[in-house]
Amino acid sequence: MAASGMTAKRMADPATKQSDLTRVIFWMTGALLSFSTFAIVIRSLAANFSIFEILSVRNAAGVAVFGLLALARPKLRTELSVKKMPLHLARNLVHWGAQFSWSTALLYLPLATVFALEFTAPIWTALLAYFFLGERMTVHRLIATFLGFLGVLVIVRPGLQTFQPAALLVLAAALGFAITFVFTKKLTATETTFAILFWMNFIQLPLNLLGSDLTFPLRMVWSDAVPMLAIAITGIASHFCLTNAFRYGDAILVVPIDFLRIPLIAVVGYFFYNEGFDLAVLAGAALIIVGIVWNMLQERKPKNV
Repeated sequence: MAASGMTAKRMADPATKQSDLTRVIFWMTGALLSFSTFAIVIRSLAANFSIFEILSVRNAAGVAVFGLLALARPKLRTELSVKKMPLHLARNLVHWGAQFSWSTALLYLPLATVFALEFTAPIWTALLAYFFLGERMTVHRLIATFLGFLGVLVIVRPGLQTFQPAALLVLAAALGFAITFVFTKKLTATETTFAILFWMNFIQLPLNLLGSDLTFPLRMVWSDAVPMLAIAITGIASHFCLTNAFRYGDAILVVPIDFLRIPLIAVVGYFFYNEGFDLAVLAGAALIIVGIVWNMLQERKPKNV
């Protein structure tokens, strides 16, 4: 009860609330850049390596980094409790399936289309967080989520050309990511960021190795070094940033900020992959950004207690 009282006091303090919102923006900026870079690098490596092999590199780097940190700092080892292992397992099995589906779709659809379809996830997240986490569904959060989804529709302009088999992969991944977001938010109540990320990589590495040719490192050449390093770094950074964002903000606040990945990746697709870029993308991005900015302005306002 004492902890609950402290949490209530923290949320009621306007200064603390504004500080937490600043932290959410900071960590989500890191997540935006990391996820976007991750998608680009997957495309560059897919000619020589399978999705399982690429994701294995990410997980192996995570296990190595977090394992070495645990060895060097005894305090971190005490954070690796198995009390929440069923929730860790559930989170990571769902996330593993969603990540594989999303990564595969990147090879068959324009980057902006993949990211846009992925952002049906906030709609699912908002509903799941409301029903299973007890988070408030305020009017301005609902409007921000709606504007974000409307922006996605403007960008994608749903039609027969959008609903290819690969598009169904992204939609399945979106639901998986939404479930993962809710599990992550629930874990942050008792688990540290270090523990969440350690178990994520530890659980998912053998799953990806099962689908890999275990001799794939022998196929690497010097030109693969930078992309593989980028996979390792962004694979860790993206989830580190996202998990910390969830620590300082409700899932219904954190996830809509991620909408900014759509205009960002649309620009990348246009300049580096010669993918179509038109006024619809600008219009959709404008709707998304208006919703996010308006929502944040509302979040900054002190609430009457």
